[in-house]
Amino acid sequence: MTDTPFDLFSRISPSRTADEVVRQIELLLLEGVLRDGERLPGERELSKRLDVSRPILRDALKELENRGLLVSQHGDGTYVADIIGQVFSRPVVDLIARHQRATQDYIEYRRELEGITAELAARRATDYDRQMLTRIMQAMRAAHEGGSFDAELDADVELHNAIGEAAHNIVLLHTLRACYRLLAQGIFFHRHLVFASETARGHLLAQHEAIYAAIMAGDGNGAREAAQAHMDYIAVAIRDAERSGEWQRIAQLRMQKRGIPPQA
Repeated sequence: MTDTPFDLFSRISPSRTADEVVRQIELLLLEGVLRDGERLPGERELSKRLDVSRPILRDALKELENRGLLVSQHGDGTYVADIIGQVFSRPVVDLIARHQRATQDYIEYRRELEGITAELAARRATDYDRQMLTRIMQAMRAAHEGGSFDAELDADVELHNAIGEAAHNIVLLHTLRACYRLLAQGIFFHRHLVFASETARGHLLAQHEAIYAAIMAGDGNGAREAAQAHMDYIAVAIRDAERSGEWQRIAQLRMQKRGIPPQA
């Protein structure tokens, strides 16, 4: 869990009502500025930042908590609730995890979603968005060059999240975050399969570079094509990895049947 920077919040108008506090925090959640698990500033700091009394702030936080947007932990502060995880219900997630066809549909769905998102990001990204994308790409390159597998995976997800933010479409943003949540949990496939070889990681880095370059250049069509080509590659990589794993399993069974011990 991370703490929320104080400068996210601005002073409430002179009327200073709890509804106005609620609305400001609602918008920060809706725009994806406040993320799941982030801790809000302490009551004293937040009331000072918003320029409202502590009773008004408490009323606002209580309203948001009652609606499931915030979670209060006794003695530890107030946190953003896990609202992304509720986009897909647990029964639906369990169903998806049990059927292979869902993986193909997921990739197909994400192909279109990522294409639209990259196109919008190329056309709408602000200077701040571009700065964030650049920082993430630099981290991804460093992780790749240093052979830091986990750091490269983390940068991959961060880049796609940042592109979603740069698209400035709140429905796309939250839909994408829900998709990435399922991906991180290994519901569809394990990302390690796609990053299994140095060659594959090289291809993936080049694809991310192409998406990044198109967005930075404001090339909407190029960004869409680059994002969709990236998803096409992932679809093929998953099929190849799954096929390779199945062939490995069958070859091992044949060796066992013939009484040939596997080499260490």
